[in-house]
Amino acid sequence: MEVGTMENEAMVKKKNMKDRAVLSPAMKMADLVNLNYHLLGVLSRLGMDLGFGEITVGEACRRHSLDAGSFLLICNVYTYDDYIPSGDILSAGSPVDIVKYLHGSHVFYLEHELPELERSLERLVAPCDAKQKLIIDRFFSEYRKEVENHFAYEETVVFPYIETFSENRRGEGYSIEQFEENHSNIDEKLCDLKNIVMKYLPEVCDTVLRNDVLYHICYLEEDLDKHTLIENNVLIPMMTRLEENEKRK
Repeated sequence: MEVGTMENEAMVKKKNMKDRAVLSPAMKMADLVNLNYHLLGVLSRLGMDLGFGEITVGEACRRHSLDAGSFLLICNVYTYDDYIPSGDILSAGSPVDIVKYLHGSHVFYLEHELPELERSLERLVAPCDAKQKLIIDRFFSEYRKEVENHFAYEETVVFPYIETFSENRRGEGYSIEQFEENHSNIDEKLCDLKNIVMKYLPEVCDTVLRNDVLYHICYLEEDLDKHTLIENNVLIPMMTRLEENEKRK
């Protein structure tokens, strides 16, 4: 890459960092959602209903017994692609509130997004022959099972460990490092499904339905990516700091 190009990219990045809005507990909840409508999903998964009027982020978090700093950590990840929280911000955060969000996301994916995607796929491949339908059905079933297994490990092992550690600063026989080492990627099969729908389904499949399915897959891809970033860039380093602090005592 040429020096001039590198300098231009650095200037653009610096300008974007300067121009971006700072998310704070003092800002209005309505202003936060207007800044990034994707945060509607964040509110829903944390049980924060709409109709909040003119209250601030801090007030909304207090009403729902949430740590405002942890809530804004999640909002920043969803709003800014290059967001990496500082050590001080991580140290002040609540891993239990992060887990609450991640659990809400699991419920959202398993009870809403995947069933809706499955129904959309069934409508899309309805005109296809039996062999083509079977391929799509089997592929989706394998992906759903992979997601269920991935989430089940977090729900039965990782999250209970974090909640127990947060209560008494002990976690017998487990550490967040084990989660980090075993944290698998569940995006690959979803990308493969997108390519099948986009490239290989016959023309008999309705174009509008195909586009709807592709939009849905792309949304799910993006949301799962944010979900993974929250785990890797927020939850894991947050817990690592807490564990290290306990070891030093």
